[in-house]
Amino acid sequence: MSIQVADLHKFYGTYPAVKGISFAAKPGRILGFLGPNGAGKSTTMKMLSGSIPPTSGRVSICGFDIQRAGLAARRHIGYLPENNPLYLDMYVQEALTFAAGLYGIVNPRERIAEVISLTGLDTEQHKKINQLSKGYRQRVGLSQAILHDPDVLILDEPTSGLDPNQLKDIRSLIKRLSRKKTVLLSTHIMQEVEAICDDVVVIHQGQIVADFPLDTLAETYPDANLESLFIRLTASSSTLT
Repeated sequence: MSIQVADLHKFYGTYPAVKGISFAAKPGRILGFLGPNGAGKSTTMKMLSGSIPPTSGRVSICGFDIQRAGLAARRHIGYLPENNPLYLDMYVQEALTFAAGLYGIVNPRERIAEVISLTGLDTEQHKKINQLSKGYRQRVGLSQAILHDPDVLILDEPTSGLDPNQLKDIRSLIKRLSRKKTVLLSTHIMQEVEAICDDVVVIHQGQIVADFPLDTLAETYPDANLESLFIRLTASSSTLT
């Protein structure tokens, strides 16, 4: 497994944001981490990316423990946070060159050109980031996340706030990227999961309440579509896996 999470907890003071969750994500598949706002999705994504430490539990990325071998684990991770922090006064090319320097990429010009083509930034690459639409800013964030060709992509609400055309383009890009990578995508939008995900983990009140391949939905939960299942699972805090 590219991502393995075991008994992961996170407390903020005495508040339990994540309560002992365990799951795994497989190469070549998109795992949708689905839950309502405040369920613990972003906290989990931050722990998986090494941005914040867990209170207890274990996260393994491509065989490396995120706490004990953090640098080795991070080399395999491309992370797009929910708010997509970008240097807005930088030009697209400039921002990617800066990121390539941080990653220590050999032949950065060649790799940057490849990533710009892959993410559809060709016509926007000479613009300042503050001149771009939100959809193109998301492409810049994804470009930075994949620049070092990581095995694992951790994407926190990557399509939030996009218009229908932007949404379609970003979904298509994520699908293409998933062919050679493991993708973990957090969202509170069920249509997002149905459109692009292979596997589903539902989190509610810091606990996992369902974990299944999307194509087994009818078998695992008879007489339920994803929307009705989501409503039922998140209507209470009881674990139904």
